[in-house]
Amino acid sequence: MDMKITASVQKRYAEGANERQAELCCPVDYNTEYLKIIPQEVIEKDYGCGDPSQYVREGEVVLDLGSGGGKICFIASQVVGDKGRVIGVDMTDDMLDLARRNAPIVAKEIGYANVEFKKGNIQDLKTDMGQVDEYLRENPVQNSEDFGKLKQKIQEIGEKAPMIADDSIDIIVSNCVLNLVSDNEKKQLFQEMYRVLKVGGRIAISDIVSDEMSPEHLKNDEKLWSGCISGAFQEYEFGRLLEEVGFYGVSIDKFDKEPWQIVEGIEYRSMTILAWKGDDAVSFDKNQAVMYKGPWKEVIDEAGNKFPRGKRMAVSDKLFTKMQMEPYKDQMIAIEPHVAVTDDIPFKGGCCGLSERKPEETKAGTKRITTNPSQDGCC
Repeated sequence: MDMKITASVQKRYAEGANERQAELCCPVDYNTEYLKIIPQEVIEKDYGCGDPSQYVREGEVVLDLGSGGGKICFIASQVVGDKGRVIGVDMTDDMLDLARRNAPIVAKEIGYANVEFKKGNIQDLKTDMGQVDEYLRENPVQNSEDFGKLKQKIQEIGEKAPMIADDSIDIIVSNCVLNLVSDNEKKQLFQEMYRVLKVGGRIAISDIVSDEMSPEHLKNDEKLWSGCISGAFQEYEFGRLLEEVGFYGVSIDKFDKEPWQIVEGIEYRSMTILAWKGDDAVSFDKNQAVMYKGPWKEVIDEAGNKFPRGKRMAVSDKLFTKMQMEPYKDQMIAIEPHVAVTDDIPFKGGCCGLSERKPEETKAGTKRITTNPSQDGCC
């Protein structure tokens, strides 16, 4: 079934590169300033359900999964500027041709070239299928021995010259493409995304989700799969799968109130989800604490750590740093010790998770003083 899905998706999007397929896209409001220099044929043959480019920042290295005709890449190229870089990955030759022939036009308009398009499967960001195509042109597969050599060459390409290197990307964006990957390969897709991101890097994914799980007979419908229906993530499962491979701070940033399509009573709509890559390094205890501001009485993070509102919770140096970054920074108060801890003492939480950090611990090493509350002047 996986091969049938892949073939169906490639056929439909190859057709979409040559003639607009209106049923493949949702209405999306893009920043018109960025569209002015993008050729009309790219805009007309864009198939998306959101605008993940709005999460891109100046100077970043951006990876667009399923870049199609290149619209999101060309928008991102303007945002990141001449010091940033944008990589688009797609498996459909017609879409790659569309993007590549328009890249010089966009580069001339903005005054620099910072976009490249690579051929590959988004669930396998190690194998550069452009290199595989080159090998096959000179070494066509005619028998089982040739096939064995091809498999060996593919492995060699992934190991020696991965298409996207480990820890090399600041932000991954994707626009209505992840649902086209078969269910059997979705976890591998997320693992690959995690691999290529830098520590602290993030994803901004606009995709179609369903309110109910799609039944098997819909999943077996190749047309519905290539039409962004059958392979859609169920709302809750999307975030759960991201957490499962190590992402944190998973947040639903956009959720369309009205469904895009309804099939057998199941609602399919656009959703944009954000998530970050953590640091797997050893954690140390530097006598630091964080306090959750509210408004909830208590919150729990992906690791099961509880943060009651208004309580100083003892955290590791790694978690302390994380809580001062997106998406937590506006929800937490960071409390440093009065005397910095320089020793690398492994962090140990309480028996049931994080424990409270008493104020006396934070003030350890300093003299306990009393200020005069009746002194003149302002506080």
